[in-house]
Amino acid sequence: MCVDVPLPHLDRPFDYLVAGADDVAAQPGVRVKVRFAGQLVGGFLLERAEASEHQGKLAYLEKVVSPERVLDPEVARLARAVADRYAGSLNDVLRLAIPPRHARVESPPAKAKGDAPAEPAEPAEPAVQRAFQAPVPGGWDSYPTGPAYLKALEAGRPARAVWSALPGEDWSLRIAEAAAATVTGGRGVVIVVGDARDLDRVDRSLGAVLGPGRHVALNAALGPAERYRRFLAASRHQVPVVVGTRAAMWAPAAELGLVVIWDDGDDLHAEPRSPYPHARDVLLTRAQLADCAALVGGFARTGEGQLLLETGWAKEIVAERAVLRRRQPAISPTGDDPQLARDAGAVVARLPSLAWQTAKQALQAGLPVLVQVPRRGYLPSVACAECRTPARCPECSGPLALQNARDVPVCLWCGRSFPAYQCPACGERRLRASVIGAKRTAEELGRAFPGVPVRTSGRDEILDTVPGEAAIVVATPGAEPVAEGGFGAVLLLDTWALLSRADLRAAEETMRRWLNASALARPGSEGGRVIVVADGSLAPVQALLRWDPGWFAARELAERRELGFPPAARMASVTGPAPAVADLLTIADLPDGTEQLGPVPAGEEQERMLLRVSRSRAAELAHALHVAAGVRSARKAAVAVRIQVDPAELF
Repeated sequence: MCVDVPLPHLDRPFDYLVAGADDVAAQPGVRVKVRFAGQLVGGFLLERAEASEHQGKLAYLEKVVSPERVLDPEVARLARAVADRYAGSLNDVLRLAIPPRHARVESPPAKAKGDAPAEPAEPAEPAVQRAFQAPVPGGWDSYPTGPAYLKALEAGRPARAVWSALPGEDWSLRIAEAAAATVTGGRGVVIVVGDARDLDRVDRSLGAVLGPGRHVALNAALGPAERYRRFLAASRHQVPVVVGTRAAMWAPAAELGLVVIWDDGDDLHAEPRSPYPHARDVLLTRAQLADCAALVGGFARTGEGQLLLETGWAKEIVAERAVLRRRQPAISPTGDDPQLARDAGAVVARLPSLAWQTAKQALQAGLPVLVQVPRRGYLPSVACAECRTPARCPECSGPLALQNARDVPVCLWCGRSFPAYQCPACGERRLRASVIGAKRTAEELGRAFPGVPVRTSGRDEILDTVPGEAAIVVATPGAEPVAEGGFGAVLLLDTWALLSRADLRAAEETMRRWLNASALARPGSEGGRVIVVADGSLAPVQALLRWDPGWFAARELAERRELGFPPAARMASVTGPAPAVADLLTIADLPDGTEQLGPVPAGEEQERMLLRVSRSRAAELAHALHVAAGVRSARKAAVAVRIQVDPAELF
């Protein structure tokens, strides 16, 4: 059994005897109580065996907390694999995977005498069959390999795909159709989306395609009791499909046939609690262990998604260029030479004339306009004041930052300072940084377009939908609403604040945010336009103009291979007080070729070291760090060290 003790050196199963009175209830997957080091602690029973290899005396289980088998065997295997991959412990992973118990929820409702036991709802087979046999015109048949993928799902084959959704795609309905094809083949589905708005969309689509009682939606906003009730519906295999936000990556499913993640580049998919797993990696590991299908979808494509294609682990689902041209909006930059010749102020203006004219035309046509501005609160980042090239360390290619206006550029990875930094692109020595928020932008647009309603969608209030009438919506990335019929114009402002962020994934994240916003515009044939306030020669802008996320992802992955960055390489972050970090690294038997970057400051009296290895040595690195953490734990080290494998942020 797995004992709920958060100490790395105790990350192993322990054997206990089962009394005759508990023989029936004590089944693999149930919650139990045991005596451990003189204390009564909880845990999960992993398996039953006739005998133990332990030579000493065994204690008995104190109590079976509940006969409910909440830890599915497939999820238990997954949890162990994820713990190993992220240098964590099984106990930490199970805390993420299994929600807290609510005894009243486990108890069945009271029945009158003579009532028959409640049975799970019967499958809505006709709805499922219709969804698969007659796909919506313009749906999966818009992609050459789409229908074949659905047939593979129905046949139960482990078809794995990276899907680049078309602009304006009803992506939630496509996911529901893929789920229906899998259910038709008699297998279960787990779907993970980034936030509650996306969850609501998929929830509605699954209800429409599968019919009632065929899926559950898991969301922390439901409250602990209701969420546990829905979790039990999945663990009891009463429904074949489970959808939810990040925590749903652990949801149990009978005969798992398909795992789906939408928009895998969204930072909401990264778990902020130890051992910090990413939903994409958990689901892909799950697909590998269960030998089931996988679907990684989005308007954009991450480096990890591209790597799946280049290694042959997954196949590409993408539309033909002719179909794409019919569906995409007309996209124009404002930083190319012809535009600058007409409007010399466009290079520095937040709303150059082309963007202003485009918004005005859409409003005059009675169509809504979406204005995307960067989110506030980014880490300090600097770029060349002349050509705006992000400033990076000449030694390790890490991001440079300024602590204040009089400071010298310092690398956030290796800690080196560069008082004489010179831009490698143009030779300029001056650096700059700028971010302007949504509220100020809304005020500016209100003055520019008097009489036009201006609404904001962001942290304080997120709009789900807006009417298809003349109005301006200023939104931060991820908070863009859906307009009835699509937006007439989408303006992408303050692009340098995104592109110059001190982040390894700055360009990739910018591309993702641009494509997600641009996908909300009407097709170009219906008047939809997108204006990106950036130089048209930049790679992200070129990819946006052609709507080619695959080309951009391949380019990003090639650059990361050359520089030794994830996902082409594996990195681990070790954070804590300097003596504790040094102690752990001294103990750790790091694999040959491990490169150490740093240390750099990581908060008050904290420092961080980055460790880099090839992908083939990733498992060795994780194991070495976990063993070292266990040694320090056994020695009762006073200060813990945080270990993150492939952290979402490298600085």
